[in-house]
Amino acid sequence: MKIGVIPDCFRIPIKEGIKKAAELKMDGIQPYVTRGELDPKNLTRTGRDDLKSFVEKLGLTISALVGDFGIGFANPEKVDFVVGRTKEVVDLAVDLGVNVVTTHIGTVPDDENNPAWKIMVSSLPEVGTYAYNKGVFLATETGPEKAVLLKKLLDAIANPGLKVNYDPANLVMVVGDDPVRGVYTLKDYIVHTHAKDGIKLPEENGQKRWKEMPLGEGGVDFPEYLKALKEIGYNGFYTIEREVGDKPEVDIIKARDFLRNLSKKLKV
Repeated sequence: MKIGVIPDCFRIPIKEGIKKAAELKMDGIQPYVTRGELDPKNLTRTGRDDLKSFVEKLGLTISALVGDFGIGFANPEKVDFVVGRTKEVVDLAVDLGVNVVTTHIGTVPDDENNPAWKIMVSSLPEVGTYAYNKGVFLATETGPEKAVLLKKLLDAIANPGLKVNYDPANLVMVVGDDPVRGVYTLKDYIVHTHAKDGIKLPEENGQKRWKEMPLGEGGVDFPEYLKALKEIGYNGFYTIEREVGDKPEVDIIKARDFLRNLSKKLKV
């Protein structure tokens, strides 16, 4: 099992976070590159080479880049901006030797006649093809909609550059979907995964509510989840994401140990 971490979750300067990942004997990292010093606009060619060398000397692999600008691909006034900036992230991935860029494309609507659906179907192929031609996958993260609906959209677009970053906790927390069944639903698209857990809370004043939990304490059946991923032939990274809590390093270490122990037990 290849275990990674989003270094930004340590909530320390990015290079310190990358060093921390190495200290904790992680196999890889998935850094945010949509802001700060790792934003493509802030990295010269020399800076990119230096970053790649820095990571390699620490014995780490960059499993993917987080290229989420927090906008999605369904806003007609901002879609050109997102497509353009995402292409910049793809170029950065190429320079760093990374073949996956993850993002959130926005909430997929149920109705194909919804304007958001139509904008996604028209905008995503451009960036998907751009990525694919450079040997990169653009992987949308699961969560805002159930797995079957995301598959419906990806099947409709049918672009080889568009894949899935599978986050089981998001499916549980946001839409109450079964993350194990979802693996089989999206099996042809999964190229990267997050290791995160959580529970869905009752709605309050019409608003969805959820709570992120330590691995193994939420609604994700991790033994069955890992078995499902093995069954579909997934052999990529399990990247720990911890977005809450006062002691992220402690939680990340617990998550790492949980995954390693479970992997040994299940022989996956």
